[in-house]
Amino acid sequence: MKNYHHILIASDLTDASKLATERAVEMAKLCSAKISMIHVIEPIPAYGYLGVTEIESPHIDHAKDEMKKIADKFGISEANLHIEVGPTKVEIHEMAEKLKADLIVTGSHGRHGIGLLLGSTSNAVLHGAHCDVLVVRAKKH
Repeated sequence: MKNYHHILIASDLTDASKLATERAVEMAKLCSAKISMIHVIEPIPAYGYLGVTEIESPHIDHAKDEMKKIADKFGISEANLHIEVGPTKVEIHEMAEKLKADLIVTGSHGRHGIGLLLGSTSNAVLHGAHCDVLVVRAKKH
C-alpha cells in the first residue's frame, strides 16, 4: 500500500460521506497520515437585495456544526476543517493542492447521472484531481 501523508476528506455531510470518513481515518492510522476535511457549499444565486452571505450563512453555520460532530467522533482536529463556497469540484481540487494532499477520499451515493458507478460530484473530483482519489460506495439499505 502506498504511504499517504495527507488525506483530504471531501464530505457532503451525508451518511455516504460519513462512511468515507471512517475509511479515510482507518487509512490515515495505517499510514500515520494527517487528515483534513472539506465541505463545499454551492453558490446560491442571489435575488433582490439579499447578499450572498445572508443567503449562505445558515448553510455555513449548519455545515460547521455537522463537521464539528464528525471531527469529534473521528478525532479530526478542528483546525483541519474547511468550509468553502464555490463550485464543488474546483474547491476540492484547490484545497487538495493547497494542503499538498496526496489522497482525496469521498463518498458516492451512486444514484444520479452516470449513477450506477459514481455520483456526479465523485466523478467530477476523480476526473481532475492531481492526486489519488478513493471513492467509497454507500452501503445499500
